[in-house]
Amino acid sequence: EVQLVESGGGLVQAGGSLTLSCEASGFSVNDYAVGWFRQAPGKEREGVACRGSNNGPATYAESVKGRFAIFTDNPKNTVLLQMDTLKPEDTASYYCAVGNSLPLSPSRVAYWGKGTLVTVSS
Repeated sequence: EVQLVESGGGLVQAGGSLTLSCEASGFSVNDYAVGWFRQAPGKEREGVACRGSNNGPATYAESVKGRFAIFTDNPKNTVLLQMDTLKPEDTASYYCAVGNSLPLSPSRVAYWGKGTLVTVSS
């Protein structure tokens, strides 16, 4: 059974950092495309960052380029999202996702985590 369990969300001041973690089970994160999406209240879910299988290239939303980084910890079968220089507009629930290949749009996601809330105060 495939499971994705996110952790690491919380309240942080603008300019601060957080690292989100997504512990995967039922598959190897190295063998699939993995990514992070976010959804703010009243807005659609949007892609934040994704990475292809076998430590493939990463892509980022324009709004987070240079501030966020996605990487996998293969021994721990975990997908991480390092978030630096956080802004109030980064406030959202963040969801881990896995799919067969890039591009990892919402319609191509095979499995979703339940999300973790990130709140950035000004």
